Amino acid sequence: MNSRERLLIALDHREPDRIPFDLGSIQVTGIHEIAYRNLRQALGLPETITNLCDTIQQLATLEDDVVERLGIDVRGLYPLNSHNWNVIEEDVGEYWAYHDEWGITHHRPKEGGFYFSIVEVPLPKFDITEQEIEGYRWPDMGARWRVEGLQEQAEQYRAAGYAVVLKDAFAGIFEFAQRVVGMENLLLMMGIDEKRACILFDKMLDLKLAYWQTALETLGDLVDVVTYADDYGTQISQLISPAMFRKQLKPRVRQVFELQAQLAPHAKRLFHSDGNVRPLIPDFIEMGVDILNPVQATATGMDPTDLKRDFGQDLVFWGGGVDTQGILPSGTPQEVKDDVRHNIDNLAAGGGYVFNTVHNIQADVPPENILAMWEALQEFGSYG
Repeated sequence: MNSRERLLIALDHREPDRIPFDLGSIQVTGIHEIAYRNLRQALGLPETITNLCDTIQQLATLEDDVVERLGIDVRGLYPLNSHNWNVIEEDVGEYWAYHDEWGITHHRPKEGGFYFSIVEVPLPKFDITEQEIEGYRWPDMGARWRVEGLQEQAEQYRAAGYAVVLKDAFAGIFEFAQRVVGMENLLLMMGIDEKRACILFDKMLDLKLAYWQTALETLGDLVDVVTYADDYGTQISQLISPAMFRKQLKPRVRQVFELQAQLAPHAKRLFHSDGNVRPLIPDFIEMGVDILNPVQATATGMDPTDLKRDFGQDLVFWGGGVDTQGILPSGTPQEVKDDVRHNIDNLAAGGGYVFNTVHNIQADVPPENILAMWEALQEFGSYG
């Protein structure tokens, strides 16, 4: 059984020979370049110049020797976007600054700066007008150059027996609207001036549909999973009420999934949101979501046992393999193994599960804990 066959069986809610393993196929299942370099050293692999698939988050592009050594089953296609294309870092004293194609300004501290953070948004106004939204110089998200070279890459992955995931070109409608006008301004709009908020959401939707139209016309036959990432959850609750989500965002996000289903009917649709999204999961299923990532088990309402019982017949769970906030960076290797075993026991039975961490492996994670995670997956991840 090759990697692609293994993943497709799991996505069909059946048990393959072992749990499929993902590391680095998308921008929320990856590894920081510092942790990656330390992992390579721990594996006894030669030192290399680390390429980044996501400069903002400083995520490493995994090389073939690591993929083969760890038995990773999933390979990702990264379109050219503001996180990996034309990233020019300017020296501004204590920071490196980057002004992206959206007009967003990012800073990364020179001392102890592990990633970039947004410090300035392009349209920072609560009372932004429709004319200002329409007249802004938006990036061409439907440009074919964004997916140039990905067809050949997908064909190579497919020929080598890997499953292939196609990443979105920018964050979800809700999240990216925050990056355009600022989080406070957007939430005020949604609560006080819904019409204005929805004009901005419609612009995000148009850009989103333009990307997926172009990408899937080229790559639709070659990908096994397509993605959408939009954070709605906090550690305890949600950023907006379920009612607000259903009225203002759900109809628009549904259109994205409908286009993905139309252009790549065989591909499964992965939705990413951190935190407590339990009240929204029935809505996700209704919109056409096949896969939920990452299963943040430490968040309220996200107990893996309950999620598997209540939604496992409809959703594949992708992630949730080990806690990345506390246990993976700060626990002992044995604590890491215990957490992995607990999560596998609760999520993997009957298939419908793909192993990955809860979000990206950060810079401070020691390599011995990454290896403990992997060893536990080898020990407890077989369906034999």
